Amino acid sequence: MNSLNKTLCLVLLLIVTGEVTVRAQSDDERHMEDTSAAAEKQLASRDPLVRQRAAEELAGLAAPANRKLLEGYRLQEKNARVKLALDWALYRIGKSEALFTVVRALDSQRVNQANAYLTTLETPEPLYLFMERMNGNTQVKLLEVLAKIGDAGTLDKIKPYSESLDPKIAEAAQFAMREIEQRLGQIPAGTQTRPRQVGTGESSP
Repeated sequence: MNSLNKTLCLVLLLIVTGEVTVRAQSDDERHMEDTSAAAEKQLASRDPLVRQRAAEELAGLAAPANRKLLEGYRLQEKNARVKLALDWALYRIGKSEALFTVVRALDSQRVNQANAYLTTLETPEPLYLFMERMNGNTQVKLLEVLAKIGDAGTLDKIKPYSESLDPKIAEAAQFAMREIEQRLGQIPAGTQTRPRQVGTGESSP
């Protein structure tokens, strides 16, 4: 094969590869649009469980274009579990202040739902700020979350709490440190401490 033929083959290969990439991107975008459209309809459902799942679908997509939609439904929502799902979705698309509501729910009847959301965080760093601002019960619940998603940097953050005068906080911090240390010891050097997860949280019975 002469140099001209080689060049032509290379050009054709690049064209085909580019078409496949564009097609894959279009399919992904189409899927996201279809999922968003279906979730939008479900947010108007009379069934709170359907609305909650729709909000969790949108949280999974984490598409900033859905922000106004989510904020609108959040303003009119009455159901506490759906509100929490909407707050989680808003946080996932970039509204950082919405995380406060999710963390605060750890000290409520929606603790399991909030825990399910928070344990899907890609990094524990957003939770550090809340440790010193919440009541004792919420701190314990936060430490339980950090026990699951904490990394090497978390150990320094929670060490002071292991000496708390509140035995529940001290016990939770000590447990979290053990869990993190054990997990770090099982992970080969040079790898991430925790893979990225996208969760939908707990649904109502």
